[in-house]
Amino acid sequence: MLDPLEGVAVDGTIVTGASRTRVGSAYQDVVADTVAAIMDAEPQASVYLYGSVSTGQAIPALSDVDVLTVGLDPRTAVGLSADLSRQFHGRCRGVELSAMAGEEFLGASARAYGNRVFLRHYCVLLAGPDHARGLPAFAADVRAARGFNGDVGAHLQRWKQALADGAVAPVELGPLVARKILLATAGLVSVHDGTWSTDRTRAAIRWGEIHPEIAVDLATLLGWVEGDPPLESEVVQRMVETTVDDVVASFETSIRLW
Repeated sequence: MLDPLEGVAVDGTIVTGASRTRVGSAYQDVVADTVAAIMDAEPQASVYLYGSVSTGQAIPALSDVDVLTVGLDPRTAVGLSADLSRQFHGRCRGVELSAMAGEEFLGASARAYGNRVFLRHYCVLLAGPDHARGLPAFAADVRAARGFNGDVGAHLQRWKQALADGAVAPVELGPLVARKILLATAGLVSVHDGTWSTDRTRAAIRWGEIHPEIAVDLATLLGWVEGDPPLESEVVQRMVETTVDDVVASFETSIRLW
């Protein structure tokens, strides 16, 4: 859901509405039980909340509870995700745990920079050592956009290969493609307009205004994100080979890929 507080501060840095105080009452015990389960599994882990629950925009039963862990084994994260999603079925769409290592926030790479931007501005510490401690507010600029989605070219190649190999059904691949490509589109819009947003809906609409020749396809991709899956495999194939490829080319020209 759209974070109404996401944007650019007067000094040009990123601002968001992520805050522990904005977690709604419907999610308080979900968050508390999630933290307890993670700390039972790995007492030294750091636990962060992000996404619509952290900004107060979540819709009970329909929104995910998105949690980032640092120091938790990825296999443990998968198991806890499944257990917690079952426990809170009907209260939220799912409890989604991701696992990262502290080293992933270090260094000069674009990926590490994007991880630091995400941690500093989009994540709310719930438990454990704070890996965002001491991080400055980051500029809403090309470097941040590249840090977030500079891997979109590599994703495109994997999508094309998966379609060629028949490794995944196009109707299953479509929503994955749509989520990633519209997030990259949000970066394009931010750089083009001198703003900052990660909202996919806004991105699809605005980039369609800038490039009306793909506006219909962008609306179709947005529909896939919102739960309207592609009906035909050929539609996914065409989308990847045309509009998705076009967005990636624009990203490479305006922002640069990793």
